[in-house]
Amino acid sequence: MSALQDKLKGNWNIIKGSLKQKYGDLSDDDLTYAEGQEDELLGRIQKKTGEAKEDIKSFINNL
Repeated sequence: MSALQDKLKGNWNIIKGSLKQKYGDLSDDDLTYAEGQEDELLGRIQKKTGEAKEDIKSFINNL
């Protein structure tokens, strides 16, 4: 399991709140997380915010 997967699985509600604070346009649908679908989640966030996937991963890993 990657560090990102560990982080998402263990602290999803905290991460979700932080993402909503940083990227105000994200909806609950954008932030629907299912284990094993991290790339899909990052893609939705990237599409909505225009941020690079690596920047989003870095933000999540630094929470």
